Amino acid sequence: MSVKVPYSDLLKEMISIPAMSRNEERRASFLEEFLKGMGHGVTRLHNNLLLGDPGLASLKPTILLNSHLDTVKPVAGWKSDPFEAQVEGDRITGLGSNDAGASVVSMIAAYHEMAPKIADQINLLLLISAEEEVSGAQGIAAVLPKFDKLAGVIVGEPTGMQPAIAERGLMVLDASVKGLAGHAARDEGVNAIYKAMKDVNALASLSFDEASEWLPPAGAQVTLISAGTGHNVVPDLCTFIVDVRSNDRYGNERMLEMISSVCQAEVLPRSTRLKPSMLPDDHLLMKAILSSELSPFGSSTLSDMALLPFPSIKMGPGESARSHTAGEYILESELDGGVKGYCNFLEILHSLIKKSV
Repeated sequence: MSVKVPYSDLLKEMISIPAMSRNEERRASFLEEFLKGMGHGVTRLHNNLLLGDPGLASLKPTILLNSHLDTVKPVAGWKSDPFEAQVEGDRITGLGSNDAGASVVSMIAAYHEMAPKIADQINLLLLISAEEEVSGAQGIAAVLPKFDKLAGVIVGEPTGMQPAIAERGLMVLDASVKGLAGHAARDEGVNAIYKAMKDVNALASLSFDEASEWLPPAGAQVTLISAGTGHNVVPDLCTFIVDVRSNDRYGNERMLEMISSVCQAEVLPRSTRLKPSMLPDDHLLMKAILSSELSPFGSSTLSDMALLPFPSIKMGPGESARSHTAGEYILESELDGGVKGYCNFLEILHSLIKKSV
């Protein structure tokens, strides 16, 4: 296999261009010119870069490779410049090197290598998306209308090149409990905090007993509480926030209904769109996993999988534990493994589709 993309050099150049979520324009423009220089046509929507023709999905199975170019802000513990790649032996240190620059450059290399090789059976697309770290409206959500039909999606995130076939969802709830203000010295009013405490206890006792095969149990945690205006005033309003982690047994809508049923508070979801996902056992992607030496698992961390209405897996070079940390890094050997791993997986998909025709 001869991959012509200088992916380690490309990653170092990416690191030098800050691309915090919603401020990715410079990095997107750099990658757009790089990809055009390789001879690829690029469709740009906001700061999302799409390669390939979604319109061919009606003619043959279409597989989308997707990873994101944005990063979180650097945390305070960096001892080196997070925007200057530090190379020590096999290690490349820099903000976004692991999450998800390594997946981006590996997917570019795999797309460049494999798109023409498997074109007889597979329409391969590549999407380098923006605003992933904040699940922004101008990220992958803005590109989804381009896709009428996808046979499957491979989302590039650091997983040690093992496939996550399921992912937990996320929902944030704003709850408010109303009381009646009064003077604390005269024991007047209805204390909204006391009413909210009953809801908090009810949530702590709420059970989600149905077990998922691949994902941790669903759960709901009260994470913030706010009430009161003064030490001598009985509060007439108490608000609290609930962090909800859903799975394939308990989707967002079902969990919202269960939580609302045990609370006297008004409970409003900020959004229900970050849904849990689960790859069907009989899907093409699962068959490819079973035909390989890969080990599928369920993931607790969020990615763009949560926004995809298509069968998806999450797989990429690097390790999740390095993400969003000071001194984030990737190994060049992991980049090599990422390119080879994506190419091998696409070859397996190609073979399975060819046999089924």
